[in-house]
Amino acid sequence: QVQLVESGGGLVQAGGSLRLSCAASGGTFSTYTIGWFRQSPGQEREFVASISQGGGSTYYADSVRGRFAVSRDDAKNTVYLQMNSLKRDDTGVYYCAARTWVFATAPGSNAAAKYSYWGQGTQVTVSS
Repeated sequence: QVQLVESGGGLVQAGGSLRLSCAASGGTFSTYTIGWFRQSPGQEREFVASISQGGGSTYYADSVRGRFAVSRDDAKNTVYLQMNSLKRDDTGVYYCAARTWVFATAPGSNAAAKYSYWGQGTQVTVSS
């Protein structure tokens, strides 16, 4: 069973950048599809991005496509989320999640319920 720990959150001005990290321990990291999600107060947890086993495929929510980039370093058991051109709407708690189910982009395939393992989250606050 994999354990996940996010880091790298903080306070940033609109237009700025942050890089989040998701460090994994336990399990065989390279076999997991990894997703990033975010949640704002009173809102449902929403999908942000995902990366396949091996890192050959990535998928993004429309709201972040072109601004965010997900990558992984299996040698370090770490997945990254590079966030550029941040907007106030990007504010929230960011979570990484893992599943052994294959990478997919079909509607509904990246719902939060499709992921089995979760980190504790890291807060990102974008100020105007």
